[in-house]
Amino acid sequence: MPDLLLELRSEEIPARMQRRAAEDLKTLVTDALVERGFLYEGAKAFSTPRRLALHVAGLPPRGKDVREERKGPRVGAPDGAIQGFLKSAGLASLDQATIVTDPKKGEFYVAVIERAGRDTLDVLAEILPAIIKSFPWPKSMRWGAASAQPGSLRWVRPLQSIVATFGPETETPDTVPFSVDGIVAGTTTYGHRFLAPEAIEVRRFDDYVQALERARVVLDPDRRKDIILHDARDLAFARGLELVEDEGLLDEVAGLVEWPVVLLGTFDPGFLDIPAEAIRATIRANQKCFVLRESGTDTLAPAFILVSNLIASDGGIAITGGNERVVRARLSDAKFFWETDKGIRLEDRLPKLDSIVFHEKLGTQGERVQRIASLAREIAPLVGADPDLAERAARLAKTDLVTEMVGEFPELQGSMGRKYATLQGEHASVAAAIEEHYKPVGPSDRVPTDAISIAVALADKIDILVGFWAIDEKPTGSKDPYALRRAALGLVRIILENELRLQLEFIFRSHAERYFDCDASDLAFSLLRFIQERTKVQLRDNGRRHDLVDAVFDMGMTSPALVAGMANVRDLLMVVRRVEALGKFLETDDGKNLLAGYKRAANILRIEEKKDGRRYEAEPDRVAIAASGEPEEQALSEALVAAREAASAAVAAEDFAGAMRALSTLRAPVDAFFETVTVNAEDPALRENRLALLNALRAATREVADFSKIEG
Repeated sequence: MPDLLLELRSEEIPARMQRRAAEDLKTLVTDALVERGFLYEGAKAFSTPRRLALHVAGLPPRGKDVREERKGPRVGAPDGAIQGFLKSAGLASLDQATIVTDPKKGEFYVAVIERAGRDTLDVLAEILPAIIKSFPWPKSMRWGAASAQPGSLRWVRPLQSIVATFGPETETPDTVPFSVDGIVAGTTTYGHRFLAPEAIEVRRFDDYVQALERARVVLDPDRRKDIILHDARDLAFARGLELVEDEGLLDEVAGLVEWPVVLLGTFDPGFLDIPAEAIRATIRANQKCFVLRESGTDTLAPAFILVSNLIASDGGIAITGGNERVVRARLSDAKFFWETDKGIRLEDRLPKLDSIVFHEKLGTQGERVQRIASLAREIAPLVGADPDLAERAARLAKTDLVTEMVGEFPELQGSMGRKYATLQGEHASVAAAIEEHYKPVGPSDRVPTDAISIAVALADKIDILVGFWAIDEKPTGSKDPYALRRAALGLVRIILENELRLQLEFIFRSHAERYFDCDASDLAFSLLRFIQERTKVQLRDNGRRHDLVDAVFDMGMTSPALVAGMANVRDLLMVVRRVEALGKFLETDDGKNLLAGYKRAANILRIEEKKDGRRYEAEPDRVAIAASGEPEEQALSEALVAAREAASAAVAAEDFAGAMRALSTLRAPVDAFFETVTVNAEDPALRENRLALLNALRAATREVADFSKIEG
């Protein structure tokens, strides 16, 4: 089967754009082929700092012939309908259509459309220029004389050449015939711009990869990463050191070089007095280099790994020396920042926060610190923290934002605050909370577990959420400029992973009433719903069934008026435990059969309520049931009363497994009822009472969850 080789070589592709661009290229090309009926066996995209490449394997040489029958209007239909049918089917007249007779619908026209399959080469020549011209770069540019013309090509950097070939392995492939803004697709590419700048003729993908390798270009970014990582480890090991691995930096560096050459540089050991985080940030941010540590320890070594894109004639001495000079200068700056910052106590920096606007409608960072400190003190007893220490930690939590070090390296916020707090003798938990109150900053980040850190982290996130809800700056669709979804998810993870019992709605309302001009009750309820939606996402991501999550979470969340008696579905930890108990119950035979009985009852109620235009929500007449002479009906009535009372008591005691056991007693009487009792009896009073009995079953299950949300 023929393959497609496509290379788009440009002056430069920024490292941060490469992987996304490669995937976009693969998606755009393969989707366009599939839409036209051209299936393939496999596709893989590649990227380097100068090129995007795509290999699509196992394409057919030609598309399939198509025969389609298109149904038209009935015979004798108005002329407008006839003309529309002829135009859509590509027919000149009705003589080209056939008439089909349907026993029910009568006679109608049918057009038989036959299209010969197209050569794949022609289809590629059609779709590739359009994809290149409309390629979704985050940022792009025009260049040269053509840039003055409307509709000229936009690319991330000037596009220099296109390779596009198509054909089987056993034959010489054809060049896909197209051009874009004067750049004609061909078979010529170029290797490394310094090490092998000569032209290279390529035809097939395998030849292409090998030719680039000989020309000092490693096409696959994952292979470049492996080369860098293994060479860096080996070079460090040879010096008795270990590489401090950094996946993000490794990705970035692999996108900066086509032929990675790993070298080792050193710096003055005197700089090791600077905190390790600051050294790492300095070397990483300014030089894109990896730091090293002493073997078997966490102590940084006075050395670093750099990755060059050149094989230097002097073995890399000049390249390493240049990097060492820059690292020395940057570390000198960091040392100055560190020494300067150490001379000022954190609390003395608080006035500076009053001059930093957090948000024009939410005040300064100083005002925000006041709110967080007050809230942290209130939350502290709820999470087992000392209120004085929680308030102290909250007051100092943002002070490192105005230090020299964090001003230079914002990513060190929190960690440097902890260093400074430790140096000035703060309680260990206070120092830890200054760093940890930002956590978790992502789904894989750890959550704080120290009680002081928990109190401050919760206060920080709650203040952000309540504040932006108060000024009506909620996330909308995919837009979340203030990272409120992340704050909410962090709040959820802290609560669940530390198994905290918090009435969030009360905390939200209290904070809103104290600091913001808004309807605190509505805000608290709205924000609680948002938190619950984030909790749902978290549980689903952790493998919980979405229908069980909905069945529990949606109870009692219809309006703020349902607060009374529904606190157990506003306590996130209890909701999660209820979901877990419900899942285990539905895995049993009793659970499965009760769910089936519930579904049957709910379907009957839905049909009859729609037909009668009313809901059967009244309590069933127990006296009438006793007089009906149906033992199964009476047994179900009695079982429902007992089960509902037992389930309600178990839920109130937070014994969700016990609540499930109470519901399990309904399995047998529900089965027996449906086997022997006719719900839609001829006697209207009897029918109405039996429908009310089915509603009692619906009400009993709602003591635990909304069974209507459960699938199966």
